[in-house]
Amino acid sequence: MKKIVCCTDFSENSEAAFVTALDMAKKYGAKLIVIHVLPAVANPVLAEAEWVFPVESKKSMIAELEDRMEEEYGSRLGDSIDSELVVLDGHVSSQVITYLKENSVDLVVTVSYGLSGVGLVVFGSVAKRLAHRAPCSVLIVRLQKDS
Repeated sequence: MKKIVCCTDFSENSEAAFVTALDMAKKYGAKLIVIHVLPAVANPVLAEAEWVFPVESKKSMIAELEDRMEEEYGSRLGDSIDSELVVLDGHVSSQVITYLKENSVDLVVTVSYGLSGVGLVVFGSVAKRLAHRAPCSVLIVRLQKDS
Protein backbone atom coordinates (compact mmCIF):
# COMPACT_ATOMS: atom_id res chain seq x y z
CA MET A 1 0.00 0.00 0.00
CA LYS A 2 1.60 3.24 -1.15
CA LYS A 3 -1.24 5.82 -1.21
CA ILE A 4 -4.16 6.11 1.19
CA VAL A 5 -6.89 8.73 0.81
CA CYS A 6 -9.03 9.80 3.75
CA CYS A 7 -12.26 11.67 3.03
CA THR A 8 -13.36 14.25 5.58
CA ASP A 9 -16.31 16.56 6.14
CA PHE A 10 -14.93 17.66 9.55
CA SER A 11 -17.61 15.69 11.40
CA GLU A 12 -17.04 13.51 14.47
CA ASN A 13 -17.44 10.49 12.18
CA SER A 14 -14.76 11.81 9.83
CA GLU A 15 -12.39 12.04 12.78
CA ALA A 16 -12.69 8.27 13.20
CA ALA A 17 -11.79 7.79 9.52
CA PHE A 18 -8.80 10.14 9.87
CA VAL A 19 -7.42 8.31 12.91
CA THR A 20 -7.82 4.96 11.14
CA ALA A 21 -6.21 6.22 7.91
CA LEU A 22 -3.33 7.82 9.84
CA ASP A 23 -2.67 4.59 11.73
CA MET A 24 -2.67 2.59 8.49
CA ALA A 25 -0.39 5.08 6.72
CA LYS A 26 2.12 4.83 9.57
CA LYS A 27 1.90 1.04 9.66
CA TYR A 28 2.44 0.61 5.91
CA GLY A 29 4.70 3.60 5.30
CA ALA A 30 2.12 4.95 2.85
CA LYS A 31 1.43 8.51 1.77
CA LEU A 32 -1.75 9.87 3.40
CA ILE A 33 -3.89 12.26 1.38
CA VAL A 34 -6.72 13.93 3.28
CA ILE A 35 -9.47 15.20 0.98
CA HIS A 36 -12.39 17.53 1.58
CA VAL A 37 -14.80 18.34 -1.24
CA LEU A 38 -16.72 21.61 -1.26
CA PRO A 39 -20.08 20.39 -2.60
CA ALA A 40 -21.84 22.24 -5.38
CA VAL A 41 -24.63 24.33 -3.88
CA ALA A 42 -27.86 24.22 -5.80
CA ASN A 43 -31.23 25.68 -4.97
CA PRO A 44 -34.00 24.16 -7.10
CA VAL A 45 -36.08 27.33 -6.69
CA LEU A 46 -33.49 29.51 -8.44
CA ALA A 47 -32.64 29.53 -12.11
CA GLU A 48 -29.30 27.88 -12.91
CA ALA A 49 -27.58 31.23 -13.55
CA GLU A 50 -28.67 32.48 -10.11
CA TRP A 51 -27.13 29.68 -8.04
CA VAL A 52 -23.68 29.56 -9.57
CA PHE A 53 -21.09 30.97 -7.17
CA PRO A 54 -19.03 33.89 -8.38
CA VAL A 55 -15.46 32.71 -9.02
CA GLU A 56 -13.97 34.97 -6.34
CA SER A 57 -16.47 33.73 -3.73
CA LYS A 58 -15.63 30.09 -4.53
CA LYS A 59 -11.88 30.82 -4.36
CA SER A 60 -12.39 32.44 -0.96
CA MET A 61 -14.35 29.43 0.32
CA ILE A 62 -11.68 27.03 -0.94
CA ALA A 63 -8.94 29.11 0.72
CA GLU A 64 -10.86 29.01 4.02
CA LEU A 65 -11.25 25.23 3.72
CA GLU A 66 -7.52 24.85 2.99
CA ASP A 67 -6.79 26.81 6.18
CA ARG A 68 -9.20 24.64 8.16
CA MET A 69 -7.63 21.47 6.74
CA GLU A 70 -4.21 22.72 7.87
CA GLU A 71 -5.54 23.55 11.35
CA GLU A 72 -7.44 20.27 11.80
CA TYR A 73 -5.02 17.83 10.20
CA GLY A 74 -1.73 19.48 9.18
CA SER A 75 -0.28 19.77 12.65
CA ARG A 76 -1.26 16.18 13.45
CA LEU A 77 0.43 14.84 10.33
CA GLY A 78 3.69 16.66 10.91
CA ASP A 79 6.80 15.27 9.28
CA SER A 80 6.29 11.72 10.52
CA ILE A 81 4.65 10.58 7.27
CA ASP A 82 4.39 11.72 3.68
CA SER A 83 1.07 13.56 3.48
CA GLU A 84 -0.99 16.00 1.47
CA LEU A 85 -4.12 18.03 2.19
CA VAL A 86 -6.46 18.46 -0.80
CA VAL A 87 -9.58 20.59 -1.24
CA LEU A 88 -11.72 19.93 -4.31
CA ASP A 89 -15.08 21.31 -5.34
CA GLY A 90 -18.07 19.77 -7.10
CA HIS A 91 -20.11 16.62 -6.68
CA VAL A 92 -18.51 14.91 -3.69
CA SER A 93 -18.35 11.27 -4.75
CA SER A 94 -17.55 12.11 -8.38
CA GLN A 95 -14.66 14.36 -7.36
CA VAL A 96 -13.24 11.74 -4.99
CA ILE A 97 -13.55 8.95 -7.58
CA THR A 98 -11.86 11.08 -10.23
CA TYR A 99 -9.03 11.86 -7.79
CA LEU A 100 -8.62 8.17 -6.94
CA LYS A 101 -8.38 7.23 -10.61
CA GLU A 102 -5.99 10.02 -11.57
CA ASN A 103 -3.64 9.39 -8.63
CA SER A 104 -3.41 5.59 -8.51
CA VAL A 105 -4.64 5.37 -4.93
CA ASP A 106 -4.51 1.98 -3.18
CA LEU A 107 -7.12 2.57 -0.46
CA VAL A 108 -9.78 5.14 0.36
CA VAL A 109 -10.99 5.49 3.95
CA THR A 110 -14.36 7.06 4.61
CA VAL A 111 -17.19 6.87 7.13
CA SER A 112 -20.57 5.21 6.81
CA TYR A 113 -22.30 8.55 7.19
CA GLY A 114 -21.47 12.19 7.67
CA LEU A 115 -24.78 13.73 6.73
CA SER A 116 -28.09 12.69 8.19
CA GLY A 117 -31.77 13.33 7.73
CA VAL A 118 -32.65 15.48 4.74
CA GLY A 119 -29.00 15.87 3.72
CA LEU A 120 -28.64 12.12 3.31
CA VAL A 121 -31.85 11.89 1.26
CA VAL A 122 -30.87 14.80 -1.00
CA PHE A 123 -27.20 13.93 -1.49
CA GLY A 124 -27.23 10.15 -0.99
CA SER A 125 -24.47 8.21 0.65
CA VAL A 126 -20.95 9.09 -0.47
CA ALA A 127 -19.69 5.88 1.16
CA LYS A 128 -22.15 3.82 -0.87
CA ARG A 129 -21.09 5.46 -4.12
CA LEU A 130 -17.41 4.99 -3.30
CA ALA A 131 -17.96 1.33 -2.40
CA HIS A 132 -19.59 0.74 -5.79
CA ARG A 133 -17.47 2.93 -8.06
CA ALA A 134 -13.99 3.43 -6.57
CA PRO A 135 -11.10 1.95 -8.57
CA CYS A 136 -9.41 0.82 -5.34
CA SER A 137 -10.28 -0.83 -2.05
CA VAL A 138 -12.66 1.07 0.22
CA LEU A 139 -12.58 0.97 4.01
CA ILE A 140 -15.76 2.25 5.63
CA VAL A 141 -15.17 3.19 9.28
CA ARG A 142 -17.98 3.27 11.78
CA LEU A 143 -17.80 5.55 14.79
CA GLN A 144 -17.69 3.42 17.93
CA LYS A 145 -20.37 4.60 20.35
CA ASP A 146 -20.04 3.81 24.05
CA SER A 147 -22.92 1.59 25.14
